[in-house]
Amino acid sequence: MHTGKAIRLERIFNRNTQKTIIVPMDHGVTVGPIAGLEKMRDTVTNLVAGGANAGLVHKGQVQLGHRMQGRDFGCIVHLSAGTTLSPFPNVKRLVTTVEEAIRLGADGVSVHVNLGDETEGQMLSDLGSVAASASEWGMPLLAMVYARGPKVSDEYDPEVVKHCARVGAELGADVVKVNYTGDFESFSKVVECAGIPVVIAGGAKLDSTRDFLDMVRIAIDAGAAGLSVGRNVFQHNDPTRLVEVLNRIVHMDMPVDEALAGYDDVL
Repeated sequence: MHTGKAIRLERIFNRNTQKTIIVPMDHGVTVGPIAGLEKMRDTVTNLVAGGANAGLVHKGQVQLGHRMQGRDFGCIVHLSAGTTLSPFPNVKRLVTTVEEAIRLGADGVSVHVNLGDETEGQMLSDLGSVAASASEWGMPLLAMVYARGPKVSDEYDPEVVKHCARVGAELGADVVKVNYTGDFESFSKVVECAGIPVVIAGGAKLDSTRDFLDMVRIAIDAGAAGLSVGRNVFQHNDPTRLVEVLNRIVHMDMPVDEALAGYDDVL
C-alpha cells in the first residue's frame, strides 16, 4: 500500500482494532440545516469527546472540524453533492477534487453513487476517475454505494446490497459504505463478497436507540469494519455518551447489554 494512504487510514481507522466510527455531517447540502448540525463546531466537539474516529463533511466545513486542542479527529471530504430540491434527487455530481481535499488537509475522500438511476453511468465514471486520482496521491477513498432507481424495488435486499458493495470494490474504493441488510447471515455474505472493509449506513433516524445499537453489534459480528452513521448519532440527545457506547461495541467488542452498563440514559 502507498505509504501516504496507510498513514491516512490510521487517522480514520483505529490502528489496534482496524475498525472505525465515522459520522457523516454532509447533510446541509442535501437537505439543508437539520437538527444536530446547527452548530457544526459544537457537534464535532461532542463527537470527539465521545471518541468517534472520523467525520465526513463537504469542503466548506473542514475548518469547523479542525482540532485546536484535544484528540485528533479524522477528516473525510465528500466530493459528491445533490439536493432534495432537485427534480432528480438521486443524481450526485462531483463538486471538488482529490487535490483540493489534500490542500484542505483531508485524511480521506468519499464519493456517492446511486445504482439504478438514469445517470448511473456518470456517477460510475466519477467514481472510477476519483479512484485513479486517489490512488496516485495516496488518498483513502470511501465509496457510498446504494441502489436507488426506478428498477429497484428494495434497496436493502441482500443481493442488491452485495452488488453495491462489489461495485465499490471493483472500481477502486478502499472502503465501501452500504445499507445494512437486516441480519447476520445476509450481511456476512455482503462483507465476504466485497473483499475490502465494509461500513454500514444508518439511513433514516431510528425510533429506538437500542435497535440502532443492536444493528451495529450484528453488523460487527458479521464482519463489518464499523459504521458511517449520521442522524442516528448526531441527532441523539447526548451524542457524546452514545459514541462512548459505540466505542465499547465497535472497538472493545462488548455485547450491547455490557456496553450499556452505566449508560441507561442513552436509551
